[in-house]
Amino acid sequence: MELPKGKKIYFASDFHLGIPDRATSIARERRICQWLDEIKADAALLYLVGDLFDTWFEYKNVVPKGHSRFMGKLAELSDSGLQIEAFTGNHDIWMMGYFKEELNIPVHYAPITREFNGKKLFIGHGDGLGPGDHGYKFLKKVLSSSLLQWLYRRVHPDTGVGIAAWFSQLGPKHADTPIKEFLGPEKEMLVKFCIEKLQQEHIDYFVFGHRHIAIEYPLPQNSVYVNLGDWIRYDSYAVFDGEKLELKYYKPPGATTGSVLTTT
Repeated sequence: MELPKGKKIYFASDFHLGIPDRATSIARERRICQWLDEIKADAALLYLVGDLFDTWFEYKNVVPKGHSRFMGKLAELSDSGLQIEAFTGNHDIWMMGYFKEELNIPVHYAPITREFNGKKLFIGHGDGLGPGDHGYKFLKKVLSSSLLQWLYRRVHPDTGVGIAAWFSQLGPKHADTPIKEFLGPEKEMLVKFCIEKLQQEHIDYFVFGHRHIAIEYPLPQNSVYVNLGDWIRYDSYAVFDGEKLELKYYKPPGATTGSVLTTT
């Protein structure tokens, strides 16, 4: 795909709508919608790279309550002709047909490779990639089972969504201690994954979420690992302008955010 002149591709992940409380989540949701309004003028494509919600499970005729501003904004942008594609994350792994049917937004359940203007991008949420973490990889395989999803749909939505919400709150972002920053290439599973992937094929940019750090990390072969951060601490996103991909921060009036972490 060649980007039209003046158009860009946007990437964002880890909104985690729903936490830590309703008021805070709604404030974050409004920031996200404001950002979406601002990028629509020059956006050719928008990738939502997982964990949009802290809890999500689609019953046949029921979806989780809330997030109406965000969903309405996605519907508006999709109806206007903006191409939007979403990914499942570890918190919204149970996204099924709702986004495609109601919003015309396809959902990817695994990483994808795309080429734009001669640059090859590898895009995915990032959970379960790289060596180790066998416990989570097994859990993800179980949770992805169509049989388990069918059985879980037999549980009343109030109970089913409640259980999922309780389980999701066991993650580190809910704890009092901050999420660890970049641990170095020898300890970062996604960096290890990127290096292994580069031995198979050249990728110009690896774009992931999941780690909740905003970082641009140089790799061999002039490749770059980009983690999109989140909208809990950073309000961060990435933009590809046809030549290079960069991390940026959304700064609405009066907001304070951090800065992009670039390591060598």
